Amino acid sequence: MSPRPHRPARAALPPWIAHALRAQRGPVPWSAVARGALSAGPLLLAAVLAGRTSLGVVAAIAAMLAGINDRPGSRRSSVGRLGAPALAGAAGLLVGTYAGDHAGPVALTAVLTGLGLLAGGISAVGPVASGAGTQLLVAAAIGAGMPMPEDGPTRALAFLTGAGWLLTLRLALPTPGAMNGDFRFDGERDAVAGVYDAIAALLDAVGTGHATARRAALTAALDDAQDALDGPRLRRFASSAAERRLHGQYAAALPLAEAATALAWAGEPVGERAGEAPRRLAAAVRENTPTGPLPAPSRSAPALRALDDALLRAAEAFDRGAGRDLHTRRRGARDLLRTVLGAGGREYGLRVALCFGTSVALAQALHHAHWYGRHEHWYWLPATTVFLVKPDLGPLVSRVLCRAAGTVLGALLFAGFAALLPRPAGLVALVAVCGALIPVATRHFAALTAVVTVLVLSLVMVGGEPQASVGRLVETLLACGIVLCVGHLPMPGERGGQVRARLATAADAAHAYLTHVLAERGSAGAPLAEDDDRAARWTLRREAYRTLAEARAAIARAAAELPALARHTEGTDEVAALLERLVDTTTACAVHHDDTGRLDAAHRERLAELLGELAVRRGRVGLPTVPAPAAALPEPSRAG
Repeated sequence: MSPRPHRPARAALPPWIAHALRAQRGPVPWSAVARGALSAGPLLLAAVLAGRTSLGVVAAIAAMLAGINDRPGSRRSSVGRLGAPALAGAAGLLVGTYAGDHAGPVALTAVLTGLGLLAGGISAVGPVASGAGTQLLVAAAIGAGMPMPEDGPTRALAFLTGAGWLLTLRLALPTPGAMNGDFRFDGERDAVAGVYDAIAALLDAVGTGHATARRAALTAALDDAQDALDGPRLRRFASSAAERRLHGQYAAALPLAEAATALAWAGEPVGERAGEAPRRLAAAVRENTPTGPLPAPSRSAPALRALDDALLRAAEAFDRGAGRDLHTRRRGARDLLRTVLGAGGREYGLRVALCFGTSVALAQALHHAHWYGRHEHWYWLPATTVFLVKPDLGPLVSRVLCRAAGTVLGALLFAGFAALLPRPAGLVALVAVCGALIPVATRHFAALTAVVTVLVLSLVMVGGEPQASVGRLVETLLACGIVLCVGHLPMPGERGGQVRARLATAADAAHAYLTHVLAERGSAGAPLAEDDDRAARWTLRREAYRTLAEARAAIARAAAELPALARHTEGTDEVAALLERLVDTTTACAVHHDDTGRLDAAHRERLAELLGELAVRRGRVGLPTVPAPAAALPEPSRAG
């Protein structure tokens, strides 16, 4: 046989291009699609029939922005995820309306730039705060740049009505196929069941090359369950039997996750039987049924004995249904303020303020120079800039490419629809269709941009503005240019501040977890109560893994930037990997100590090795070093 011809390896795409082509996968969220179809379109139709079209446009925009934040999760978590940005958007609309009515171009630009500084700093706190910052600025631009006959409070009320309508649909409508028991808790049940499924998947992967990825998936599942069960309630603790049962089922998963992580750290396969019991627990949670008999794993190693003990406690918790703490560390006002004013918040705020202020100034100049002709709505340029400058929406170049491509596609589609559809009935129907498409389009920024472009152009045409696809396209390209230029400008302080801030938080959480595990006695010298000690340990472990996941996400986004920006965070991924191994090792130490009452030399040597390497890596990426706990160092050898 003749040898096969050599085929050259296909060159991998640069990260900044590969990210722009990447899309999320998953089943179609039909419940969110139904909510989207029932939100913006019906609101607009009701306003048109009532003769208050301008208020309907504002309400539909609010419903659209809320639809972008309408992600999978529990009803309780959706209150904060949709409600907080809606309140911020109403405040932004109020401020923008008064500033647009009473301030000149220079003063208006200064006010909105200051608002951008505030919104950017707040966005560094987390996803919900980032959504609030986005809606604050977008609504402020709309309030200042969209002429309407109503005053500021009326517009703000219409905005809250639009977002509140979608939130009402989210709370009232059941999820299809989730009618086992009280449907109000279908999101919580699915999230808790996902934790047990992730534990089973990790146990199946022990001793294989997939164990690290499965452990990361377990962290994500635990984060989702925490968020699903946490949220606003009238009482501090769970107030119904169904809710207390879910809290107990979540708490029972924590020792199982700890034992599974320790087994993955050891790297010795445990067999198929070990994962069968967590799968049965997952089915019991999802179907709201008793667990039945659970197969017991072998008890030949400390981690396996911990797994068996955790299964026994889980079966007891499932039968008893007692609610417990969610093991979440609450951040106070001082911690939040430290995040806003820290390196990451300052860098984020300055960049958002500069981009937003520049776009407002340019939009004002074009508006007063009558570049718009009959188009008096100048909000598109600054509103587009807000979405482009948000680092948590993806790398800079990826956002710019997707926004430009999505706007071109959306403008072309709308031009065709506007020429064919009757007005206003056809445009109202188009708004309803776009609202239904938003939950699916959120999987790719270009697709989301195209859908939002069609929806907004439909709204402004229903509101009385002539067809403006070409103008919107030019403004989008201007916004892309502004964000690209400002995004590559040197800023006061060190570049990559957001990444380093996330990584420093993760390192502090890992160090606190390690210190607690290695401390055998309480601060007063008396042994800690076992239940209190484990509850505190699980809280610290959850905080360590959650902050590490957030740091990993920030590092991945930064790595997909252009080389001129990506080089500022080089080496941070190695530090994150070391921290993950340190937290995994700490978990293995905790399980071994529970079983034997001590740490062996192998654990101490591994901890010392990781801490030493971590100290070197932290210095290279500009993170302060933290002294290692003395208990983590190997005991000195004794001669004789």
